[in-house]
Amino acid sequence: MTDEPAGGLSRWRWTITTAFGLGGITISAWGPRLPAIKADLRIGTAAIGLLLAGVTVGAILGLLASTPVLSRLGSRRAVVGALLLVAVAMTVMGLALIAGSVPLLAAAFVIAGLGIGLLDVLINVEGSAIERTAGRTLMPMMHAAWSVGAAVGSGIGAACAALDIAPSAQFIAEAALIAATALAMATGIPGGPRAPGDPGDPDGPSDRGARLRQWLRGWLDWRLLLIGVVMLGVELGEGSANSWLALAVRTGHGQSAAVAALFVTAFAAGEAATRIFGGPIVDRLGRVRTIRVTTAIGVLGMVLFILAGNRWVVLLGVLLWAVGVSMGFPLGMSAAAESGPDPAARVSVVASVGYFANLAGPPVIGVLAQSAGLLPALWLLVALFIAAFAAASSFRPRRP
Repeated sequence: MTDEPAGGLSRWRWTITTAFGLGGITISAWGPRLPAIKADLRIGTAAIGLLLAGVTVGAILGLLASTPVLSRLGSRRAVVGALLLVAVAMTVMGLALIAGSVPLLAAAFVIAGLGIGLLDVLINVEGSAIERTAGRTLMPMMHAAWSVGAAVGSGIGAACAALDIAPSAQFIAEAALIAATALAMATGIPGGPRAPGDPGDPDGPSDRGARLRQWLRGWLDWRLLLIGVVMLGVELGEGSANSWLALAVRTGHGQSAAVAALFVTAFAAGEAATRIFGGPIVDRLGRVRTIRVTTAIGVLGMVLFILAGNRWVVLLGVLLWAVGVSMGFPLGMSAAAESGPDPAARVSVVASVGYFANLAGPPVIGVLAQSAGLLPALWLLVALFIAAFAAASSFRPRRP
């Protein structure tokens, strides 16, 4: 039984939504400042790539550590602790830039990734529990908060760059904001287990070894693996859009750099809008039909984007592509959390697939583009959207 927090379900919901937004702000904090960081530290592009790889390594470690952390600390302390870890990492980033220390900055990026990976699993477990308590679909709205937070974080970075504010000052100020917000909202997260098998449940796994075995069994669970197929398709589609969309519009469709940037903005806005307004649609259609509809729209969008010669048809393809990737991750997290005992372990499994797809997808598209061209390489995304459509039945709610 979940202890009801002061202020009830609404406060719990908005607390976790805020945590999603803070995660988005964090993940986009350093992107706009990389040119300044590169200049200040006098390092090359390869070194910047290695620093960013540290975030990936840390995030994977955070995904793997999420289940034992949740088990030991409980939801409230684990979520707040992950946010405080992010705040510490950003403070260290600022201090590393002041000291001009590349090794210290590299360590800070790994710690930031660790905090983000932990936070991602924990808030999705909480979001799924909120959905079950509320009896309606809320995860897309929460993931929209992450998208909005990412846009806000990028905007803060761009504004600081325009105002000539040092990256160190920006990171330390954002760290203080994240830490203060995390501590202020802590009481909005209830204590106690969220479902049978959660930490604190007397009938759940009693030792770390049992929990580890349960997590490993998740990788042999056919339903989780099918959810992973959907995650693979939509997350590779999202990661590829973030990395290649502007270049594809610029070189593949012959548009100006300004138009290419606007199309990237249109993609982000389309994805966020679908998540904001998608909850009632999911409640009406169900998860399975929603995934089938959105992935079918994604296939149409990709085909239009690859084949169309008219600028406005290409823009329509971009918007439909955004709809195609919008619902797979939030609904996949909900489906994974409800697919069996120990939601954190199950969310960790599918989140790992999603992270892998988002990170590995762009290089794969790049390799294909090297030999076939960028637009033809995107046919891989069409095939993966079709696979996601076929695997959508795995999102059906688990029978008691």
